[in-house]
Amino acid sequence: MHAARIRLSAAALAACLVSFGGAARAGVFDDDEARKAIVDLRQRLAQMEEQGRAREAASTAQLVEQIGALRRSVLELNNQLESMRGEFAKLRGSDEQLTRDVAELQRRQKDVGQSIDDRLRKLEPTKVSLDGREFMVEADERKAYDDAVATLRGGDFDKSVTALAGFLKRYPASGYADSARFWLGNAYYGKRDYKDAIAAFRAFVGASPEHPRAPEALLALANSQAEMKDARSARRTIEDLVKTYPQSEAAQAGKERLASLK
Repeated sequence: MHAARIRLSAAALAACLVSFGGAARAGVFDDDEARKAIVDLRQRLAQMEEQGRAREAASTAQLVEQIGALRRSVLELNNQLESMRGEFAKLRGSDEQLTRDVAELQRRQKDVGQSIDDRLRKLEPTKVSLDGREFMVEADERKAYDDAVATLRGGDFDKSVTALAGFLKRYPASGYADSARFWLGNAYYGKRDYKDAIAAFRAFVGASPEHPRAPEALLALANSQAEMKDARSARRTIEDLVKTYPQSEAAQAGKERLASLK
């Protein structure tokens, strides 16, 4: 735009020079005035060209500056974009780690919950069927009874007496109590403590005459009396056995035992 204007001005000045030149040749101006006018016009033309170049240079510099500023802005935006991408990547990584952590916590919570449920089930009362009877027992109660009977079956009569007597003291109202008294009598018999065996068997039959093992207890009581050389008491016990439980296997064995008692 500036260059076009300069070219138009130069063309106008050239036309003026031509006009002045023709006038000079025509004698309108004398030679000095013509020269002066030409010099003046040339100076004005040079000044206008210089101003045009200056304006063009200023416009170019301004454009270069604007382009540079634009480039800097684009570069800054690119840097910000890369930074944001990095932050997003970190966030995605954190989110994935958080998801894994939550999944792990949920798994551990499930395992702990299952473990607690298993422990609670072990602690909850359970139904037991023993010697034709059903009853509810606690976990510790059941373990104490099973351990005591296992000790007796293992032949450690002293230890089994302690275990069974301790069980009856700790759980006097247990559904295992009758069976524990029966096995306690057998433990005493095993260690040849016939006096305590007689007391244990009598306590058992007296407390539970309807118990399926009551006939066995009477026969064991008679045998304990016989071991103490009390044949009369032994015969009387067997007679009670045969009379009270005539159909039992213990009664049949008792009849055979009577023949050996004198």
